[in-house]
Amino acid sequence: MTGIPPSSSPVRKAAGGVLAAALILSTAVGIRADDARTLFREEFVTLDAWEPLEFPGIGAHTRYSIEELGGGESCLRAESDKSASGMVWKGTFDPYRHPRLAWRWKVGNVYRNGDALSKSGDDYPMRVYVMFRYDPDDPAVRRSLKHSLARILYGRYPPYTTLTYIWASRDHGRRYLVNTYSDRALMVPLRWGGEKVGQWVLESVDILADYRAAFGEDPPGQAGLGIMNDSDNTGESSVSWIDWMEISSGGEDPAAVEE
Repeated sequence: MTGIPPSSSPVRKAAGGVLAAALILSTAVGIRADDARTLFREEFVTLDAWEPLEFPGIGAHTRYSIEELGGGESCLRAESDKSASGMVWKGTFDPYRHPRLAWRWKVGNVYRNGDALSKSGDDYPMRVYVMFRYDPDDPAVRRSLKHSLARILYGRYPPYTTLTYIWASRDHGRRYLVNTYSDRALMVPLRWGGEKVGQWVLESVDILADYRAAFGEDPPGQAGLGIMNDSDNTGESSVSWIDWMEISSGGEDPAAVEE
């Protein structure tokens, strides 16, 4: 899979940069504001705030479910077996007002043949997408995204750019990796290899800082979220979990507080 999920399917390869066409940018849903800084916190009691993201030509889909942790706590469980599909948050947010994204995740394994630099190895036991909306009236943007092709394939607007935070199979020695299917989808390996496999790990990222460093420009003012466990390219399988996710304006780092 890719930052804009690929496959051997000609349709998906042709669609390259249009992963989150399904992320189209509805009004924000499932928002919980625990304090003035927090826009959204998802604790995965249900999946009501999310919708499936499936791809043309991919018949085997990843299974997403709520798993009980005990003590009244729950999390998202994602299980793939030579499969690919994602989940998309139904809301949107302004990354200038709320640039901090934090979450707690765990993977049961990484892929033996996983390789972020090759199409055949472009699978991850978990990835978190931040997808940025573009202005459909901007001719330059339409050209750069092969706008007409995206509309034909999906019947809606694709994202302008995508930042994808991944748990990779190996260390590629770089903070930012260009997706093998689209130079408008950049990946950020936060974890790699087996060192933390089977352990809950806290992450907290500054979306604005990463976007500016990765793309060399300011992002659009509206973004969406997606998550995915995929294994269709490697033909392997994995199980992964996300305990919670939070979008905030910054200030006190929610991941650091929980630690």
